[in-house]
Amino acid sequence: MSSDTSARAAQPSYVVLPQLTHPSKNAAASSTAPKTVVEFLVSHFAQIPPQVWLKRIEDGKVHWADGSLITVDTAYRPATRVYYYREVTAETKIPFVQKILHQDEHCMLVFKPHFLPVTPSGNFVNECLIHRLRIATGIDTITPAHRLDRPTAGVMLMTVNPESRHAYHALFSDGKITKQYQAIAKLTAALLAQSQAGELTLPIHWTVKNRMVRSTPSFLMKVTEGEPNTHSEISLIAIKGDKGLFELSPITGKMHQLRVHMMSLGMPLENDTNYPTLAPKSADDFSKPLRLIAKSLQFIDPISHIERQLSCEGYEAEFAL
Repeated sequence: MSSDTSARAAQPSYVVLPQLTHPSKNAAASSTAPKTVVEFLVSHFAQIPPQVWLKRIEDGKVHWADGSLITVDTAYRPATRVYYYREVTAETKIPFVQKILHQDEHCMLVFKPHFLPVTPSGNFVNECLIHRLRIATGIDTITPAHRLDRPTAGVMLMTVNPESRHAYHALFSDGKITKQYQAIAKLTAALLAQSQAGELTLPIHWTVKNRMVRSTPSFLMKVTEGEPNTHSEISLIAIKGDKGLFELSPITGKMHQLRVHMMSLGMPLENDTNYPTLAPKSADDFSKPLRLIAKSLQFIDPISHIERQLSCEGYEAEFAL
């Protein structure tokens, strides 16, 4: 059972105050521009009641980069960072542990467990991978080099040194990193019938390319007509009962790509609460994790030029492989 407690982020978030339009270029825009920092915060974070910002400022929880406090009268300063502390009334404790697989002065490879967000989001401020790693190592500069959905477990690459951070981000933007996933899903009726009849020869491979866009609600994705902007290579490598073990390689990196691609094959992932049907909002069921794991990462380290291939435990044991 989950445990919820009130929490304030141990480390601040920040927002950059936008550069305003010059008055001579757009007088109308200038006349409506915020005069104070708090005016901007209330307008920018419309989902947060104004009294919450006033209370944070009163409690000294909003400040500039140098630590000096922002008051209700502090003037707006374009192109500067405002730091604040996210707060939630109830934060669920995630009962699973991360693991550091490799660490050096520039990067870190870690195992992220199911349900744990990578960065603060929603009702999670301190129960996130970044905060846990910073506390465990004492290194405040750890940041993720890529994305991994909260329901998904697996290997992640983190950067440690801000000066070399861009080199690790470039591995993804330049397509110089290989990501391998594993997943479990129920077979289609046709595949199951073939399997039971002894007519399947494994592995079976699919190349999935389609166009994905935001759906409704906006945290969901859907397939639509048009030029493909996603590409996954998917293989069925083992069968047990009515379920299959799949290896998946995302060539592109759209949000929820593998989940949507498996659904498009008629085999949505086991315990997926988003696809094909969005489940009613409820507390996490820790006994039913999404059956998707980022099994391995392989790349040439851009700093040391050493080839790195780090893996975590997958689903092989369940299929006696």
